[in-house]
Amino acid sequence: MRLIRVFPRRTKATPTDALVYFGPPDMFAEADEVHVSVTFTYDKPQGEKLAQAWHHVASVKIGGVAYRDPGAEFVPGRYIKQGYTFTSRGCPRRCWFCSVWKRDPVPRLLPIQDGWNILDDNLLACPEPHVRAVFAMLARQSRRVEFTGGLEALALQDYQVDLLASLHPRPNCFFAYDPGDAFETLQSAARRLLAAGFTRQSHRLRCYVLIGYPKDTFDAATKRLTDIAAIGFTPMAMLWRPELPSQDKYAPTPQWRGFQRRWARPVIIHRRTA
Repeated sequence: MRLIRVFPRRTKATPTDALVYFGPPDMFAEADEVHVSVTFTYDKPQGEKLAQAWHHVASVKIGGVAYRDPGAEFVPGRYIKQGYTFTSRGCPRRCWFCSVWKRDPVPRLLPIQDGWNILDDNLLACPEPHVRAVFAMLARQSRRVEFTGGLEALALQDYQVDLLASLHPRPNCFFAYDPGDAFETLQSAARRLLAAGFTRQSHRLRCYVLIGYPKDTFDAATKRLTDIAAIGFTPMAMLWRPELPSQDKYAPTPQWRGFQRRWARPVIIHRRTA
């Protein structure tokens, strides 16, 4: 089947083959079916406009994370670039700012497909045999491994520290410091990973820090970011966005977007925290 995939925006993870579009169809567009894939809730209006624009080409389906698509099947290269992979879906934590647990309140294991960038919601919360099988797959990859889907410090076990340290070259590990997380949990993760061979200077240990959520302040956000840098992580500010219309009144101001940009580029971050 000739399947065209349409996306409302281009990201580093978007596929790059000839059947991928980022706007309305051109005169050469031919397909048996068109899928409009929407990742972010704030892109839903644009996704729905694109679905209408493609109706005359073929049957159109719209879905994706923004529509709480369960992701029952993962096909490498279809909706994300080759090399990016999911080995599980779901998370047991019930964070107020995240909807993943509403779809899959316990990790749902998928067949392990080769890739070097793990996008799982919470890989470290998966059963040990699955985690070990994923790392066996990662050891076969020919480039540096990344965990951009995020790693949870609370779930980090000592055997997982050893698995992370066993990958060569050292992987890029992205942890998260979210509202309600105990800072001591991040401290413990950093201490164990540094003891296992990771270094501050390599900047392989990174940490997403949520900012701009209701009642957050610039002073409080700055303290969280600098505290994370002090224990050995490279902080990466992630701006909170409303998921529901009822949350729109709490949407971050433009000043928060400027603040986030200053804390999203490692070169600038390390100059500031040196």
